[in-house]
Amino acid sequence: WPGWTPPPEMLARQRDLPAHTDGGLENPLGARALYLFQGAKDTLFRIHGTNDPKSIGKAVSSGCIRMLNADVIDLYQRVEKGTKVVVI
Repeated sequence: WPGWTPPPEMLARQRDLPAHTDGGLENPLGARALYLFQGAKDTLFRIHGTNDPKSIGKAVSSGCIRMLNADVIDLYQRVEKGTKVVVI
């Protein structure tokens, strides 16, 4: 389970967020997180699980692609580092 450190931009918008959350059941990233880069630059977008499965399909993200934990675990096991991701 990944730890999560919100970027400064997110902390500025949501002042009640903790500066860091350790990996585990309460972590908003859920069971896995795939970090999306453009070239060598981190886009700050992620494909990740969730600690709130009822929120899937609702506009509650800061731009990330959220999945049920079982689904993101499956995806994580199938893709390799450097896999091209196309967001439409």
